[in-house]
Amino acid sequence: MQAKTIWQLGSSNPDNANHFAEISDWWADLHDQDISWKQRLIQPTHDLHNLNWEPQRFDETFRVTHPQVRGITLYWQKSKVEGERNITPQRLELDNLRQELYIYPKTQNEVVIQVALPEVVYQVIELKFPQTGVTHDLDKTVLTLKDESQRVVVKAILSPNTISQLKQHLNEPK
Repeated sequence: MQAKTIWQLGSSNPDNANHFAEISDWWADLHDQDISWKQRLIQPTHDLHNLNWEPQRFDETFRVTHPQVRGITLYWQKSKVEGERNITPQRLELDNLRQELYIYPKTQNEVVIQVALPEVVYQVIELKFPQTGVTHDLDKTVLTLKDESQRVVVKAILSPNTISQLKQHLNEPK
């Protein structure tokens, strides 16, 4: 699988039809999944890397239902919302690594839409000089990190493999 799959309306690329089929399959697989929908104005260079994809006011996250392709038009419905929606693209770019589809609408040359599976955002808790503890129970080891100042206790259940990895990381040169 290539990193990017690109389909262009009217392209003479011999793989254009295969690329469209791959993107159509990706689109259909979105059924009953939460997606993020972001629309941005683009500069004439069409460089996606210069666009700000950070969340903005009109961005949406919703559960998509019945995504399908008829002709070259993408159809879908929002969960719990009546009515089918559609968009006809002039260009589609599927980033297979990030699972993001960029849709360049046929009727709006200055717009690009990003459809993506929402990113997993992890909560980071920083513990400075925590108290540590380890308990062993049959086939598991529990590592406890306790920060009195924040009133936080983190318990991690470690497998023998995880303990081995942790030892390796702790012994790596700085």
